[in-house]
Amino acid sequence: MDWPIEEVARMSGVTARTLRHYGETGLLPPARIGASGRRYYEEYQLLRLQQILVLRALDVGVPEIGRILSEQVDEVDALRGHRRRLLAERDRLDTLAGTVSRTIAELEQSRKDGNPMTINRPENLFEGVQPSQYKENMSDFPDLAKEVGRRAGAMSQSDADAAHRERTAQMIRLAELMAAGHPADADPVQAEIDSQYRALTALRAVSAEDYRAIGRSVVDNETWRAAYEAVIPGLAAYQRDAIEAYAAARLN
Repeated sequence: MDWPIEEVARMSGVTARTLRHYGETGLLPPARIGASGRRYYEEYQLLRLQQILVLRALDVGVPEIGRILSEQVDEVDALRGHRRRLLAERDRLDTLAGTVSRTIAELEQSRKDGNPMTINRPENLFEGVQPSQYKENMSDFPDLAKEVGRRAGAMSQSDADAAHRERTAQMIRLAELMAAGHPADADPVQAEIDSQYRALTALRAVSAEDYRAIGRSVVDNETWRAAYEAVIPGLAAYQRDAIEAYAAARLN
């Protein structure tokens, strides 16, 4: 049995224009094209479209989806992998909802008491705001992003949360050094940057220019900058300057 493109668009919620685009790029060729040029899809194409939409829901880009689908052998194994990612994303969103609820409650209590809000553990502000954003915001560094994505896909949710907490802890340690008045090229700051660099190179080789570009992205990328500035104003530029000093002194 097959279905015309209009029916597939109705069932999936994807526009016929998008379906044609998927076909033209080779991501989802139709099963056949009728004499009038009308496209028809069979069960195999519907299953493939489901995988495409699941991966899009996980914020995977179209080129990466094409690579993933081209490497797949067994549809059931692929769907199991997608299900694991969806469950992990559900858990992340549950964590994020809990974080926001906790912050709302603390703010409301502070206002009720007439006192400024005190953050005893600032890393708690960022629970759930994490790995997928970290990965997708490395799109300017495709090789590194690919490796980050592969590692993230193999992580359990608890491991992913622990990795995020460590990234947040790095930001806080850097913020403390900044607040203490250490310049970006001071030894304690450079030791922190060295730790970050070693963590990156454990995934993939990172050149001096790539590391400088990552430093600039902390300021230029809106999502990254917002995360740093939420810890302490000026932290994004401080991180960038510290990376620039590190690359000049140790990587050239």
